Amino acid sequence: MGIVTPFPLAAGRPSQVGFDRAELTRILDLYGRMVAAGHWRDYAMDLGKDAAVFAAFRRAAERPEFRIEKRPALRARQGMWALIGEHGAVLKRGHDLGPVLAPVERRLLKIVE
Repeated sequence: MGIVTPFPLAAGRPSQVGFDRAELTRILDLYGRMVAAGHWRDYAMDLGKDAAVFAAFRRAAERPEFRIEKRPALRARQGMWALIGEHGAVLKRGHDLGPVLAPVERRLLKIVE
């Protein structure tokens, strides 16, 4: 049998930020409900060195209506999660994903008589 050598990481930090299974499930659940309601039609994900970004589009040729960003470097300060609007304004920032997604989930609520 051979010896397994771990792949070296730069200074103990991962070379790419990503979403874990629970986070991605929560985001894709919201995306599916927004597609079913007719608000969104496309999405994109960017997994970079500093941040993981999920962008949701009304149409494929536009700017994203919302971006959900995960920046672990901001964990101790403002919170690693951010909801960013179409024009680049930060709409909500926090330490947990649920409250950050709340403004988007409110759009799905309908008044029933």
